Amino acid sequence: MSTPEELQLGPLAAHDGEPTFDEPWHAQVLALAFALAKVEVFTPAEWSDALGAELRRATAEGEPDDQNTYYAAALTALEGLIAADGRVTSEGLSARAEQWRRAYLNTPHGQPVELSAGS
Repeated sequence: MSTPEELQLGPLAAHDGEPTFDEPWHAQVLALAFALAKVEVFTPAEWSDALGAELRRATAEGEPDDQNTYYAAALTALEGLIAADGRVTSEGLSARAEQWRRAYLNTPHGQPVELSAGS
């Protein structure tokens, strides 16, 4: 198992002056996948296979080849791997997502969203 010090990542370089990620959650989903692979919740190969399968599914369904499709596929792949691990159920994951949704809706504009606002 890795220690938190080993999981620290440096920033990714921007390309042609463009931001590396369009949305904070884009970076977060990849960082979470990296961290979970580091602590062996799944292997890098399992992550690659799951992401590839989601991207192929998106292509087969005619979704555009863009960042939104890529990161949606990454999130779906990550959720599937987490559910397959068994430590978190799909019901638990859905309940937490709903709690975050309610927290977002209950948070005044410009204020940080806190999970307790969704309880």
